[in-house]
Amino acid sequence: MYVTTVMVVVMIAWCCYTLWVRGAHLPPWPHLSNLTYSPNALGWLSRTRLPYTFAFVGILIGLGHSVLAMSGEETMAQVYREIEHPKLRNLKKASVVIFLYSLIFTAGVAFFSVMIVPDSVRHNFFDNPIGGLTMYLAGPLTLKLAFRAFVVVVAVLMLAGAVNTAIVGSNGVLNRVSEDGILPDWFRRPHKRFGTSYRVLNLVVGLQLLTIILSGGNILLLGEAYAFGVMWSFAMKGLAVLVLRYKQPGKREFRVPLNLKIGGVEIPVGLGLITLVLFALCIMNLLTKQVATISGAAFTLVFFAVFVVSEHVTRKRAGAHADLDQFNVEPGEDLTPEALGVRSGNILVMARNYNTLYNLRAVLDRIDTRRQDIVVLHLRFLARGAGESELSPEQLFSSEEQELFTRALGLAEKKGKTVHLAVAAANEKWDAILRAAQSLESSTVVLGASPNNPIAEEARVAGLAWERLADPKPQLTLEIHFPTGQEHVFYLGPHSPHLTPKEIDLLHSIWLEVSCDLAPEEIHHHDVVHFALDELRLELDNSERERVVRRLRAHLQEIKDRRIAQP
Repeated sequence: MYVTTVMVVVMIAWCCYTLWVRGAHLPPWPHLSNLTYSPNALGWLSRTRLPYTFAFVGILIGLGHSVLAMSGEETMAQVYREIEHPKLRNLKKASVVIFLYSLIFTAGVAFFSVMIVPDSVRHNFFDNPIGGLTMYLAGPLTLKLAFRAFVVVVAVLMLAGAVNTAIVGSNGVLNRVSEDGILPDWFRRPHKRFGTSYRVLNLVVGLQLLTIILSGGNILLLGEAYAFGVMWSFAMKGLAVLVLRYKQPGKREFRVPLNLKIGGVEIPVGLGLITLVLFALCIMNLLTKQVATISGAAFTLVFFAVFVVSEHVTRKRAGAHADLDQFNVEPGEDLTPEALGVRSGNILVMARNYNTLYNLRAVLDRIDTRRQDIVVLHLRFLARGAGESELSPEQLFSSEEQELFTRALGLAEKKGKTVHLAVAAANEKWDAILRAAQSLESSTVVLGASPNNPIAEEARVAGLAWERLADPKPQLTLEIHFPTGQEHVFYLGPHSPHLTPKEIDLLHSIWLEVSCDLAPEEIHHHDVVHFALDELRLELDNSERERVVRRLRAHLQEIKDRRIAQP
């Protein structure tokens, strides 16, 4: 995109210079008297007077021919899973960039060609308008030839990116088709080394090569076929969103503007107009692009037949979990940052089951994964007396873990973020969690609320498990989340206490009192704390221990009663 932008800026600047030197005339307005059609532009409409009667029909034909400029918008539908968080804002930014490129560059080149390239030779460059435009710019021939070579290099880069995007998009579509049980689960088996759905990728690349061979590399034919698919894809998606407005009404992150409300019924005027225009362009393309219509319809019928047969065969043989993502399970002795490819200071999120991932959702909402990694860990608890070495990867990773990780990945993809997945065998919950956090060099452990133990008991057991860790023990932050969004934070290991304003005021008042009595000796707040802790330590070590413990228990009960009494 950087190289393309350089080419675009140079092209526009050079065209503007050429117009300034030579002058120019604007293209004529699209009146009926000004509209002329090439032999291939009308298709089946060449037998009617419709294009010569209504100028609007000519405008729709022109828009249908320029639909390739919308390929950037169509690309976003293919790669939306890879768009980083926040997705909606970044989608808007990408849309603006694509719109500006389409308006300034794609449409600009068409206008510049009319104003700069002579009418008598312009038809020779319909297949390559940019190349023809470069040769009629003002300047020395050597410089124009060099710029044309640069344009060719940029075109190769753009087409290579387009091919890559087509592979990515087709891979995503066929994976979803397989997830829905239409294609066999065999297609989604991940590559043992790279983890990609390599069978789908091989199929897509093979079909791309076959398409090139069958079309003979005819750019116009391929462009028209592409426009056929893109336009009907846009139209169907527009219709689907329009139907969803009524099938699933309610609040959304983004709504197409221009919505009228009559009584209790909302009329999405903006969305309806967009869908109407898209279907008008589709119908116009059907009537004017004969080869694309015939080939596109044949392509659709062939694939529909293949999918129907495949779905029938697949569902007859399919298991209960055909809709789940496929994972490669790599056995390893230890959980380490190197084994999972994460950085120190990561956040370890415990995933108990696929219905209680609210703790993962809370972490994804606040963490920037470009700066801090997130590890999702599921513990497979062993029967009493079983050893971890007895579990094979198939025993450790069952359909339950597959469902759990599928949903975890779905949450992360929706937020546009990355998570690292791990499953481990365990005999005891907290020992396993804290050993994993120590091995992974995590800074924070995040759990959901326990259905069996109160939160204070969970924190106490976690603290005891931390004491049993081998040295050096890590300092860990423990977060326990509730489905309501409530969050409790505890600190494992030596750490600075979190003092409330009331406790700080108490400390300060004691410091004021003793500093006056000790003057001119200098005393600090931390000296007061240190002295108080030493005195408490002495009392706990002598006969006063029972009295101190009794007073502490009464203090804690007083705090608890005060919290309950608060409205």
